[in-house]
Amino acid sequence: MKDKKRIEKIIKEFFDKMSLEESPEKIEIKDNTVSFELETENPEILIGKRGKTLINIQYLLAKILNKQLEEKIFVDFDINQYKKKKIDYLKEVAKNTADEVALTKKEKVLSSMTPFERRIIHLTLNKREDILTESQGEEPDRKLIIKPR
Repeated sequence: MKDKKRIEKIIKEFFDKMSLEESPEKIEIKDNTVSFELETENPEILIGKRGKTLINIQYLLAKILNKQLEEKIFVDFDINQYKKKKIDYLKEVAKNTADEVALTKKEKVLSSMTPFERRIIHLTLNKREDILTESQGEEPDRKLIIKPR
């Protein structure tokens, strides 16, 4: 990714066309990933139910950047630190549930989660030797199971 100014221009135009008063902050480019945040008064509109609108905006923007720059680019977009807070919360749930499973030796089924949420749980627990994680079911009701080893 050679042209940071062009990337910033594409991102800002994208949000201008959405008629937002706010514009992206802290646009950072590392390898093939563009990361940025947006602070807004009404984040729920852009985040959507369980973060789905946020994920869709991120996907759409990546497609636009890929096409215009003719490069494979990944977008990591956050609104009012929603994803950061969600990740911290999921890591805490993962650790607490894994500790409970290890102690009781009984598996626990977590409620249905998005692929992003399940991935955070799996990655948080993948180095533990006393438990296993597994996803079961079909979207949108796919659940994560934590089992004792």
